[in-house]
Amino acid sequence: MVCLGNICRSPMAEGIIRDKADEKGIEIETDSAGTGDYHIGEGPDKRAVAAMKKHGHDITDLRARQFKVSDYDEFDVIYAMDASNFDNMLKLARNDDDRGKVKLILNESQPNRDMEVPDPYFGGDAGFENVYKMLDAACEVILERLK
Repeated sequence: MVCLGNICRSPMAEGIIRDKADEKGIEIETDSAGTGDYHIGEGPDKRAVAAMKKHGHDITDLRARQFKVSDYDEFDVIYAMDASNFDNMLKLARNDDDRGKVKLILNESQPNRDMEVPDPYFGGDAGFENVYKMLDAACEVILERLK
């Protein structure tokens, strides 16, 4: 799960899919990262933590890190939250195999629409709730395919 700073959208996505996979008994390896280096080592934004807590998810254990080329070796699928981060990850791709792993997360719940998860960082609490709903729906579809 990849966004810009790895403190809002991507840790929310990681927390949702991690918890839902546990509930469904699906074994997956999850992680999140940011294409930028703005918040390395920081925990998720307090508004992201609050939105997740409201829905029964605890993401306080997560710490921001920057996306790296070796992530292509570690993961089968890498979900971008928006087109900008999608493009930034493709610039680091070494080959077609790497490029084939990068997907826009909302294409899972809204196929072929190339919709973006809006960055709630500069908005209010409602933005985090909206992002939660989008990510929850996408993660549900992802896990249904893994059953």
